[in-house]
Amino acid sequence: MTTREINGYQLQRVREHVWEIRQEGEMRVPARLLASESLLDQIGDDNTLDQITNATQLPGITTHALCMPDGHQGYGFPVGGVGAIDAENGCISPGAVGFDINCGVRLIRTTLTYDDLRGREEELVNALFANIPTGIGHGGVVETDVETVTEVLDRGLDWAVDEGYATRDDMLHCEDEGRRPDADSAFVSEDAKNRGKNQIGSLGSGNHFLEVQRVSEIFEDDVADAYGLQSDQIVVMIHCGSRGLGHQVCKDYVNRISEEHAEFNADLPDDNLAAAPAGSQVAEAYYGAMGAAINFAWVNRQLLTYQTRQVFDRVFGRSWEDMGMELLYDVAHNIAKKEIHAVDGEDRELYVHRKGATRAFPAGREEVPRAYREVGQPVLLPGSMGTGSYVLRGGDGSLSESFGSTAHGAGRIMSRTQAKREYGASDVQNDLRDHQQIYIKAEDGETIAEEAPGVYKDIDDVVAVSKDLDLADPVARTVPVCNIKG
Repeated sequence: MTTREINGYQLQRVREHVWEIRQEGEMRVPARLLASESLLDQIGDDNTLDQITNATQLPGITTHALCMPDGHQGYGFPVGGVGAIDAENGCISPGAVGFDINCGVRLIRTTLTYDDLRGREEELVNALFANIPTGIGHGGVVETDVETVTEVLDRGLDWAVDEGYATRDDMLHCEDEGRRPDADSAFVSEDAKNRGKNQIGSLGSGNHFLEVQRVSEIFEDDVADAYGLQSDQIVVMIHCGSRGLGHQVCKDYVNRISEEHAEFNADLPDDNLAAAPAGSQVAEAYYGAMGAAINFAWVNRQLLTYQTRQVFDRVFGRSWEDMGMELLYDVAHNIAKKEIHAVDGEDRELYVHRKGATRAFPAGREEVPRAYREVGQPVLLPGSMGTGSYVLRGGDGSLSESFGSTAHGAGRIMSRTQAKREYGASDVQNDLRDHQQIYIKAEDGETIAEEAPGVYKDIDDVVAVSKDLDLADPVARTVPVCNIKG
């Protein structure tokens, strides 16, 4: 089929898995959706098409606004959205980054196998749940003061190394080595800092999790070797972000930008897209504040890594170093970065907004950590707590197709309200334990219902689109063993 009509939009099939809403009216560029036909039907079930079309009206946006195959409705800008905007004559939009700045995923390797863990799943999930802070507004691994938060905002993982929560090797295997050079805590409000001081090292709630996984399949042996992965290996995936601090930063700047640049934003179709003109004082302030919140999120995930290592020490009676609990990679979602990309044959500096999207740079790109530069950046795609997740590597087609981006997970197909109507927490928990030997523990039973496997798209379909378009290539698949949530 070469044309689809969904919710009043005409989508033209450009080629396999690439659909375009042509530029018309106030649109500055076309909108593109990267999806199979079945995923396209799911994307069309909410307001995602409205939002990606609205995003094409952001000043300075280049080429096309993009929706990844896991896309779904967000606030203003869709989750799974990518917008590359001229960094000199365009704008930067907090809403196109998202409220949970640097919500991201990291994967920790171990030398343990599934046989080492089998029969101890319940002991491990209970120990993790007892030692990993979860839930809304609860404390973190460390509870500190505004002065320390300020240092975290400016220094990122450098602070964690100095305080004994991270190693230099952890830094070398983190996006940007765990520190944004342009972060500036001076642009973060006291309200935001106060929200962060008791949340450093905490999962939060919603779709955030810490999951112990087993590597079930290897697809590319040489890349898996470079990543330190092998079949039946136990790994740990952590998914969370900048907590209340990041939310406050976004809120502060959406409000400030709306007030200071009302005329600039007057023609945008959604207040949540509020954008600051590139080069303006508030644009520079937001970029510094966002970088600081990014640092906070990296430290947040690092402290959860530290705590996880201590739990494994106690449960297995061996040091975490002896169990090879090293960071494979940490990748950010919900971020805007100045990057150089080719547009119409010329290299240009762009604010690449990725909201619920993952950077997926191929081999050779200098931003890829040296350990992986010859094979490509690791890409971590969590599925659901009942299906599985993927490790991929950045594909050669990502730069030309999606500004070096791909999906960030499975993507929701059901609202949280609907999920609670359709699923019972104990039913989900018992079914996963009894039929799949997956052990789940959560702060609130409603979270289990909201995050039931059936509320998500098929992760295999999402990965297939990414592979077919050469955005990212599957390296390994993992399946859950135990999972804790807020």
